[in-house]
Amino acid sequence: MKALIPLVAAATLISSSTGAGPAQRPGGTPLTSQKSAFPFPITEKVLANGLRIFVVPYDSPGLVAYYSVVRAGSRNEVEPGKSGFAHFFEHMMFRGTERYPTERYNAVIKAMGADSNAFTAEDMTVYHILAGKAALAQVVEIEADRFRNLKYDEPSFQKEARAVLGEYNKGSSDPLQKMDEALCDHAFAVHTYKHTTIGFLRDIEDMPHQFAYSRQFFDRYYRPDNVILLVVGDVTGDEVFPLIDKAYGPWAKGPSRPPVPAEPPQTREQRVTVPWKGASLPMLFMGYHAPAFSTQSIDGPALEVLAELLFAERSRLHKQLVLDEQKVETLEGGGGRHVDPNLFLVLARVKQAKDLAYVESTIDKEIASIATKGVDEKTLGEVLSHARYAFAAQLSTPDHVALVGAEFLALAGRLSAIDEYFARLGQVKSADVKRVARTYFTPQNRTVVTLQPEAP
Repeated sequence: MKALIPLVAAATLISSSTGAGPAQRPGGTPLTSQKSAFPFPITEKVLANGLRIFVVPYDSPGLVAYYSVVRAGSRNEVEPGKSGFAHFFEHMMFRGTERYPTERYNAVIKAMGADSNAFTAEDMTVYHILAGKAALAQVVEIEADRFRNLKYDEPSFQKEARAVLGEYNKGSSDPLQKMDEALCDHAFAVHTYKHTTIGFLRDIEDMPHQFAYSRQFFDRYYRPDNVILLVVGDVTGDEVFPLIDKAYGPWAKGPSRPPVPAEPPQTREQRVTVPWKGASLPMLFMGYHAPAFSTQSIDGPALEVLAELLFAERSRLHKQLVLDEQKVETLEGGGGRHVDPNLFLVLARVKQAKDLAYVESTIDKEIASIATKGVDEKTLGEVLSHARYAFAAQLSTPDHVALVGAEFLALAGRLSAIDEYFARLGQVKSADVKRVARTYFTPQNRTVVTLQPEAP
């Protein structure tokens, strides 16, 4: 599963860096490449059924990362009462097929010495295997089989649905889960970001009765025209494409998929208090509506810069609230990239409940200061330089490269979006940071959740 709160980290900030080798269009046509944030050759192919495959050779002798990116997450759970099914299929896809039932699938993975897992987020569900190159043909075979031929009966479905409820109940011991639920529910009126990835509790409790709908969901989203394969490591397109052609070629396209409702602008501040019976520090959790991922707009990159200025350990806020005044234990903030407009998040774990209002006011003042004064060129340059080198350090294994690529494939359907987006990051100016601070960080555009633990 995804992390509960998608806060900005160094791995999410990149800029133009070293030169890359020649990428390839479908059929092997070279792409022109200048400076690239994603400094690897890329080969792409699209099958007749719409399945897209990206192959990224990477210097990892004998090692291959195989990622299956389903462009469906909790965002796509549009029918009322049916939240949680994207995450549910993260579970069910390990239930097996006639040819490779669960026990045999697991035995094959073990015999390969491979790692196999999956995660779900708002905009994607990703299945990934890290294995030796010698096992590539078998990896393609078992993955194509479970995507094309997943088989489960109603008792198996109900058992897994109850397991999801158990996972939800276990997560309920973390106050952040309750705060995240409250934030999403109050910040969104109609968009499916209104529920968290695991879903509304009432829907999870009803899930064992939704066997027929589960088949519909799978048939709708687990289709070649909604899945992208990404293979990174000691491979070439010439080695990968014939295997995938044979295994996935007969897979038929799926039915049309329903649209996701657009969220109207928020017009007034939302506030909610979450009581908590267990031991916890008081917490402040704020969400400001922010724009969707785009390779054209500079607002997203400017917000990433703003997050670093506000919440990095060297920031004025961190120095004041965490180090000098010691009113806050941890302070974090940022926004993940999303297909549709989502939230820029701010989280503060406050040591004493009486300081919640002060901490919120201090954060507001610092945002207002940047909205007025901007950032000096030296600090801006340091932020962008740090982002560039921090990102480059993340591309240290084929698995990490595939993880970065999977996000952009889910968002835009192409790896070229990485360079396009982060070219914008390198163009961020102080005026852009000032403008986004003024535009998005207004009281009427935010939802504020506070956690109030019971007095000891």
